[in-house]
Amino acid sequence: MTTDSVAVSVVIPAYNEEEAILPVLTDVSAALEPLDRTYEIVVVDDGSTDRTVELCNTRENVRTFSHGRNRGTGAARTTGVREARGEMVVMIDADGTYPADAIPELLEELATADMVIGARTREAGTVAWLRRPAKDFIRRLASYMVEYDIPDLNSGLRAMKREQILRFIPILPNSHSWVSTITMAMISSGHRVTWIPISYHQRIGRSTFHPIRDTYNYLTLVVRTIMYFNPLRIFLPLTIVLFLIGILKFFTDFFRFGLTFYVPASTVIIILASIQLGAIGLLADLIVKAGRLRE
Repeated sequence: MTTDSVAVSVVIPAYNEEEAILPVLTDVSAALEPLDRTYEIVVVDDGSTDRTVELCNTRENVRTFSHGRNRGTGAARTTGVREARGEMVVMIDADGTYPADAIPELLEELATADMVIGARTREAGTVAWLRRPAKDFIRRLASYMVEYDIPDLNSGLRAMKREQILRFIPILPNSHSWVSTITMAMISSGHRVTWIPISYHQRIGRSTFHPIRDTYNYLTLVVRTIMYFNPLRIFLPLTIVLFLIGILKFFTDFFRFGLTFYVPASTVIIILASIQLGAIGLLADLIVKAGRLRE
């Protein structure tokens, strides 16, 4: 069902997914047809060199947008949000890993939330032995940063309210870290984010995930995102640790040099560095708070 005015836009970023795209489109349509909601399917081709676009164009209820070159799955997601006409946006990957039949439950939950994410019950991606511990570490780090227990940080299946996502577009990356960033941004801004358990399947075709590069990107994006919203979660622990090291070294020097009360320059530098780090953290927090007052 497609009309000029739609309630739900399903955004599917795709890059060389000719093997999986048609089954995914079929499953998405089958999940949405029984619902009493108007919808559209938006496929954003990120510079594919196979028949992905050609196959999408065989479906009448699919709008296709193409990047002239491969810019990254995050860039494709951003394009999809911008081009979507629905007030609610559902995202699902084009590789067949996520169950489209979970979309109705996501939309139902979105009535009382700002973002609903499908939490995967297992890791079925490529190089699972490396991805599982890396993703678990990043998830725990992100949970600490935003002071919220995050079951699944970078799931590719989620439902969101488009108007709220648009305000975060300037800070969203072009890489796989897009989903992680928007999750942390929404939580840090006080929006209600919920999760529902979903199954997760082996992907169809070849993965574009690079274990080392993309894991590094996830880590840097976690830190960068929290700097936008709650920098003290980074600066305060570092300040305390550095200050305690300086105090411990001070007393060690005191007992070492006795009544001469000689304080090495290194001890003074450590204590002053902790004070400076704390001041920078407070300044960063002040800038963030002042920015929110102007919104």
